[in-house]
Amino acid sequence: MMLWWTYQKLRARDPQTRLAVVQQLALEGNPKSIGLLIHALKDTVPDVRCAAAKALVAFQDRRAAAPLMEMLKDTVPLARVAALESLGKLGDPLAIDRLVPLLRDQDQIVRAVAARSLHRLGWRPANDSQKIQQILALGNLQMLLTIGPEAVEPLLELMRFGPPNKQLAAVKTLGQIKDPRLTRSMLEALQKESPAVRIAALDNLERIADPATYLEVEKLLKDGTPGVRSAAIETATRCGGKRAVPVLLVALGDTSWEVRRAAAKALGSLGEKSAVSGLCLLVKDPDYDVREAVITALGRLGDPRALVPVVTALMDVERTVRNLAQSVLRRLHKDWERSEQMREALPAIQSALSHPDYWVRYSARLLLAQLQLDVKSLTGQIQPVAADQAESVPPHMALPFLADLLFDRDRAVRVAAAEALGRLREPGAATVLAAVSRDADPAVQQAALAALAALN
Repeated sequence: MMLWWTYQKLRARDPQTRLAVVQQLALEGNPKSIGLLIHALKDTVPDVRCAAAKALVAFQDRRAAAPLMEMLKDTVPLARVAALESLGKLGDPLAIDRLVPLLRDQDQIVRAVAARSLHRLGWRPANDSQKIQQILALGNLQMLLTIGPEAVEPLLELMRFGPPNKQLAAVKTLGQIKDPRLTRSMLEALQKESPAVRIAALDNLERIADPATYLEVEKLLKDGTPGVRSAAIETATRCGGKRAVPVLLVALGDTSWEVRRAAAKALGSLGEKSAVSGLCLLVKDPDYDVREAVITALGRLGDPRALVPVVTALMDVERTVRNLAQSVLRRLHKDWERSEQMREALPAIQSALSHPDYWVRYSARLLLAQLQLDVKSLTGQIQPVAADQAESVPPHMALPFLADLLFDRDRAVRVAAAEALGRLREPGAATVLAAVSRDADPAVQQAALAALAALN
């Protein structure tokens, strides 16, 4: 009587009522309920069918195998998934032949669950074709590398018709397989909607470095995505060499810092002297990554025309830029401090002395001191110390800028400068230390007096 009443409720018009009945039967675990659950596999509502399929697993009764295999034809992917999972857990090897075709199901989740259930049933691929289907279903495309060229066609199909994430995985995997179809397939991938897919294809074409691909790659220098344009620059440089110079020069003015940086690197690697003027303009680029790439490129080119812009980079706000500039100056001029071109840099150096950033001011003072001591022809234009004291100033390049630092706004800097002058034991520092000994800050006064004592 009870089962009859349950059966009647499974025919109720309200889907939630039918679903609740299936869930209750699963909790009760009465073997006599198997028939009712098998009946529920044909319910008009997918949620009820899925719940019935999952409930049947608990009974481990092979009578459920045939109805569940019939459910593999369900038009709803989640219903097919529920049937696949249940068949895998029932452990009936007779289901294997019905599960294998679902490795090619149009739904990605169905394919993956079919592969896992087949593995649970002990199935092993009988040939490379089935192995490829299994790997594609599981989504671990790297495993296809063990198969080789035979995997190219399935990967091409995935690249052409799969979702964007699978297209990307397919392009990356194809790039690791040596096959004559690779170049054409990568050119095809350049047309894909996903920027990540286009970038991956460009990376593969860069490794191939086929000059015949240059014109197609060059088109992507106008791509709407900065990352794609940047990748296209690297690939165009590899594929086209000097042919790429005109578009690289244009790319120096791109709105994206990534593209400007890539163009600077490329022009430097090509040794393109015609790029010097354009690169010099970017020494003051707002992005420090670009400035680093530009200075590195100018160092590679070794053209003396870049001397003044690189000297001004010695006063850059970023430490890495300053260090790079220092490292490349000798390549531009072995005796750059004495170069006549240094006169052109004087306004920039003097302007930097009042820059709001401490490190810019510090670097400018250091450069002024270096030029005063090393470039005698410029002594009249650069005077960090008073003219009437010039003869008494010892020839130590640290003295002028350390003296300036004694008047820095930062208390800690003034203290450090006084201590440094004391360690130098330079008699020429006495006058300025005496003035600082009357500083408003007691710590600065004490450091100055200690330094004066060290001089005596």
